[in-house]
Amino acid sequence: MNKKLRIVLADDHAVLRAGLKVLLNAEPDLEVIGEASDGEEAIDRVDDLHPDLVLLDLTMPKLNGVDCIEELLKKHADLKILVLTMHDDEEYLKAVLQVGAKGYVLKKAADVELLSAIRTVARGEMFIYPTMAAEFVYRHLVSPREPEKESKKLKQLSERELEVLRNLALGHTNQDIADLLHVSVKTVETYKARVMEKLEMHKRAELVRYAMENGII
Repeated sequence: MNKKLRIVLADDHAVLRAGLKVLLNAEPDLEVIGEASDGEEAIDRVDDLHPDLVLLDLTMPKLNGVDCIEELLKKHADLKILVLTMHDDEEYLKAVLQVGAKGYVLKKAADVELLSAIRTVARGEMFIYPTMAAEFVYRHLVSPREPEKESKKLKQLSERELEVLRNLALGHTNQDIADLLHVSVKTVETYKARVMEKLEMHKRAELVRYAMENGII
């Protein structure tokens, strides 16, 4: 009998974890051996159980997905990590790939793509949700931003604005950032508005991409 692939599920939604567990355990080659409801608990579960693969949400309490992936791979270099997320955004995709995740699947397509993605990543290959993979390739074929112009924009940001930008790009909520910086949520919103104005941007996804392209994260 072939050895089953041992999986830890990390997602803050208990109902989703329960559904995924049923789905995965129904497969003859897959076994869910542990669950976690936040980033810190995910690290503890991996330390205790030594799974082959972690199926990880990108937005979790206590420790966001990007930071969690970094911590996990520092301690368990051979661990396979597949992100299962609601974020249909190339900037988030690039962020998790840069820190070592091997796959990216959208929750809306979990019933269609997930099993294939798990087995692909388990083999040591990379899996990216197909439409996102196409968009990722397209974006990196277009002309990059003008470096000199972007450098001038970046210099306009204060140290605190840079902190807010970095934390936004890492997936933290306004409340998370307020707690980290010991300020009010309203103050964070003010800094965020200033950053967007100075960088001439209107969406959070644009800030994420900018932060990655300019070495802020």
